[in-house]
Amino acid sequence: MAAHLLKADKNEHVEVHELRGFMAEDLHSAFNEIHAVSKGTRAKQPFFSLSLSPPPSERVPTEVFETAIEQIEQKLGLEDQPRAIVFHEKEGRRHAHVVWSRIDTDEMKAINLPYYKMKLKDVSRELYLEHGWKIPAGLIDRKDRNPLNFSRQEWQQARRAGMNPKEIKRAFQESWAISDNRNAFAQALLSQGFVLARGDRRGYVALDYQGEVYAVAKYTGVKTKAVRERLGDPKELPSIEQAKAQISSDMSKKLHKHIAQAEEAKHRRSTAFEFKRQRLVQDQRQERSALEVAHRERWEAETKDRSQRLSKGLLGIWHRLTGKYEKTMRQNELDALLACQRDRAEKDELIFKHIQQRQQLSLRQRSEIHTHKTEIELLRQDIQVYRNLKTENPSNLREEYRKKSEHHEKVQKPKRKRDKNQDHGHEPEI
Repeated sequence: MAAHLLKADKNEHVEVHELRGFMAEDLHSAFNEIHAVSKGTRAKQPFFSLSLSPPPSERVPTEVFETAIEQIEQKLGLEDQPRAIVFHEKEGRRHAHVVWSRIDTDEMKAINLPYYKMKLKDVSRELYLEHGWKIPAGLIDRKDRNPLNFSRQEWQQARRAGMNPKEIKRAFQESWAISDNRNAFAQALLSQGFVLARGDRRGYVALDYQGEVYAVAKYTGVKTKAVRERLGDPKELPSIEQAKAQISSDMSKKLHKHIAQAEEAKHRRSTAFEFKRQRLVQDQRQERSALEVAHRERWEAETKDRSQRLSKGLLGIWHRLTGKYEKTMRQNELDALLACQRDRAEKDELIFKHIQQRQQLSLRQRSEIHTHKTEIELLRQDIQVYRNLKTENPSNLREEYRKKSEHHEKVQKPKRKRDKNQDHGHEPEI
């Protein structure tokens, strides 16, 4: 556990903030103490650990973490138990790990922790309310803990919108205007994203990249006879089904190339991001180390100044007798406390600055990851669409409509005869 909490490769900044109630001065030795004491009991789980992770957008001072830890101790009955506090920073987010010893050395048994999950949830809710943070859904209703699925409504709307009919007509008319034979017309349409094909009844048709069929005569605004005169016999052209199969094959290959290019771009961005992250972490560690050295040097200088306020020798004895020595001591203690608070505030301010820098870098990374995932998902769904386009059965909507209309007329004819003998003053039952 100690090795895990001190891993600097998994976290960008690691700080052992406090070791309370231990003889040891390092984390490994402190945990060994807990383990050694537990040997005198039947306890199989002498450690109790948890993490405190406030919202990443909030500036949370060290005192707030300490206050929250005290509240948890009181709630669970772990007051005055040996504990260790370790701060971690990763991806612009600061959180704390706390490990307590459950062993009560007076009675040599482990402290019971009934319903600790419910109690911790209550403390979490109180902290969010106290600081005005937005409460997570999991603290409001248990069923809301499941993460929300990624919404693709905008993407679906864009795909349903398709091409503008005016643009389609313009593409057909421009292709017709610059062509004097079938091959030239087919190439002109292909440059606009349409494939010339043989229709069932309409003669010449064209398909877009989504497999939609358009009548050439209708969209060029030219009579069917004029189309046949310029383009000739359509029998040599592929059928609608063959054109769809070709579109499916060509587009699938193209989309697979797009996916490979997107993955390669993602790898380049990931490498660049990791370089930036490592450089940022290195710079931040140097800044924190420099601040720590500056604090230590200033503390030593201020401590020396405070000690010089206390007179020595006969004058010191006189000051003790007159009470001036005690007054100076109290002033020194107050100045030392204020200096400690000042140093902590400066350290927190630097930490907040570093967290903000890391959050900005993470925000850019998450944006790039989101864009990449969206792009890949769209490409894969498009590939599936073209697979379906290749295998779908052809349909003749006009023929189906004619058959249904004839059937409807046959059903309605006997009803009209009976309606003549009915009383028109009554409405039919539905």
